[in-house]
Amino acid sequence: MIEISPEPASPTATAFDGPRRIASGPLVAVALAVKAAIAAGAAGPVLTFDDRTGRVIDLDLRGSDAEIAARLGDASPARGRGRPKLGVTAREVTLLPRHWEWLAAQPGGASVTLRRLVDQARRADGDDSRLRAAREAAYRFMAAMAGDLPGFEEAARALFADDWAGLERHGAGWPADVRAYMLKLADGSPQ
Repeated sequence: MIEISPEPASPTATAFDGPRRIASGPLVAVALAVKAAIAAGAAGPVLTFDDRTGRVIDLDLRGSDAEIAARLGDASPARGRGRPKLGVTAREVTLLPRHWEWLAAQPGGASVTLRRLVDQARRADGDDSRLRAAREAAYRFMAAMAGDLPGFEEAARALFADDWAGLERHGAGWPADVRAYMLKLADGSPQ
């Protein structure tokens, strides 16, 4: 198994050849490891998962390693006008007239006020959103890799009940790499 240290902003992924984990790290490096595993006769199915969402990633492995890296390395959008050092992203927000009037009357204007409100909501949320996303990511992975394994339904119920002992108990007979990755996703620790 290849373990690759991620660069800070690069998306990370984990790839499996059947139940065996073959690579984990930045998406480009994992894609190249997947291509090499397939060329070496991987038994399959070979699946690659997004470490953040647990979703299967469909990799385009055509061409040379440099062409694959160029395709996957271009995932970051080109910067346009604005304030790039702050990472500002312009998007459309639809509000009622009374909301726009209230925002316009706030110190700093609508953008500053909306950012402040979002930050307050994020603080009030605590870890709830992160933990909910972790459970959903773990479930997506479990459904893809362990949906036919004994104890899957019980493990899924334990996952959503925050019953970690039950989750480990019902997944105990699963292949080690599948179980370890599922527990990592369920933990919700920042990737």
